[in-house]
Amino acid sequence: MGVRRKMALRFDLIIFTILLFASPVLSDLILSKVDRRIDLTSQIVRITSTLKVENEGSEPVSEVLLAFPDLQVKDLALLKASPHEGKGKVKSLSASLPVENVKPNGMPAALTFYAVKLPKALGKGDSYTFDVLAVFAHALRPFPEKITQADIQLVVFQESAFYLTPYVVKVQSLSVKLPESRIESYTKLENTKIHGSEIKYGPYENLPSFSYSPIVVHFESNQPFAVGQEVVREIEISHWGNVQVTEHYKLVHGGAQNKGEFSRLDYQARPTIRGASAFKYLIAKMPPRVHSVYYRDEIGNISTSNLWGDSKKTELLIEPRYPLFGGWRTAFTIGYGLPLKDFLFELEGNRFLNITFGSPMNELVIDNLIVKVVLPEGSGDISVSAPFPVNQWEETKLSHLDLTGRPVVVLQKTNVVPEHNQFFQVQAAIQQVENVINRCLTTHDKLEASLRDLSRTGDVQACKAARKAADGLLKELSKELKLVLSFLQSSSAASQILPKVEELVAKEKDLQEKVMAKHSTVVDCYEKKTGIRDSENRVAAQQQKITALRQEVENLLELIDEI
Repeated sequence: MGVRRKMALRFDLIIFTILLFASPVLSDLILSKVDRRIDLTSQIVRITSTLKVENEGSEPVSEVLLAFPDLQVKDLALLKASPHEGKGKVKSLSASLPVENVKPNGMPAALTFYAVKLPKALGKGDSYTFDVLAVFAHALRPFPEKITQADIQLVVFQESAFYLTPYVVKVQSLSVKLPESRIESYTKLENTKIHGSEIKYGPYENLPSFSYSPIVVHFESNQPFAVGQEVVREIEISHWGNVQVTEHYKLVHGGAQNKGEFSRLDYQARPTIRGASAFKYLIAKMPPRVHSVYYRDEIGNISTSNLWGDSKKTELLIEPRYPLFGGWRTAFTIGYGLPLKDFLFELEGNRFLNITFGSPMNELVIDNLIVKVVLPEGSGDISVSAPFPVNQWEETKLSHLDLTGRPVVVLQKTNVVPEHNQFFQVQAAIQQVENVINRCLTTHDKLEASLRDLSRTGDVQACKAARKAADGLLKELSKELKLVLSFLQSSSAASQILPKVEELVAKEKDLQEKVMAKHSTVVDCYEKKTGIRDSENRVAAQQQKITALRQEVENLLELIDEI
């Protein structure tokens, strides 16, 4: 009990330091309602906050600040904001709101701030509701830190019953969901209720900015604390219609360390009592149509695995050679093949890979994840797009029958949780931009040719038909260009060349508008039988702009090609 008091006191001192130097944001924004839900049912802590913001001032507000203590930020694996779509509704990733790390003036140094960009600025009296998901790895602390084989595992979680924010909060509530109904101890405050395995705090009203009330929950958790100290995924693209995935795991039980001797006899006789905190298997959720699955370690093949699935999913249950207790380690490799056509797509003669980033293991925390994408020999002009920041570099892998080696794109990220198991793309995007722009220029040339034919033959309908065909083709090219440009904008690897590509796209769009305007002018003059001199005067200024823009587009194409 004395240790628990010290832990709680330490949390008090942290918050007190924050508040000592805190000053409110000079803003008329308030949080009219805050609803937080903390999920502690696994080793990964997920905090979902629904925030309703209102602007009580006269100046428009376009962003909302989120505050986290620095000691909490080190465990922050993922932070995501999205529009609130109602309870029980699934949010699409494309609807996410931009979130970036910021350093606002006058804020306490012990806090880290993030800014959520709202879809549109809030005027006086306007309100907006959105959700914030914060996922933490290693946020649960085993207490005691060492236990025997017969002991259950107890962990401690620390938070604040009040939402830590630089804004005034009108009404707020908090619920804490635990894996079991057995609770060793928890902080009791005003308006605290417990229902089975859930603790509810609040509602609390009219709280000033940076309000806090520290809580400590000490509870039983015998869920697998599987931690990948290092996981290396190699995704190799074959010329022969297959994607081969090989995953190397260095795994540790990250819970309370086991002390004393281990008795396999006791474990086998009563595993739920003489090994409650250990885990003996993990489940990997793989894509459908997976094949050639294997599971082995340094000794050889491990037969204690089971594979089943249907047309929508495949699950692999893997069991190490021995149950894992706290602090115990194991290393193994799993491999499997996937149909290439499910993950490789083609656009304008270029191919791009679309495959998931993280490990397929359920509720696995990865301290260091390395993803290697091995492309066919000869691949070039490679770009990567990931939905979150990653470190990136390139290597070369020599394999059988290779002459120069296969290009390997390497992505690395720390503090990886299941929410990072999203699709990322590898593609040769710059070349695609150049191809689309050149096709647009060719279409412009065809429109010019139709005007020359008009002056020679006088066939207005043929000229209009050429315009209609050009409109349709340019519309399709615009869609392709938008897709590739979106890819480049989300790729950190393309950040240096992106401004020039965006300038090229803008110039081509401007050129396209001028070409279309000239075409309409000439056809209109011909239909109205406008005099030759008047027609030439109307077209001359347009042609001058077209010539200048065409030269700028061609210059940008050459510059980008050199880069």
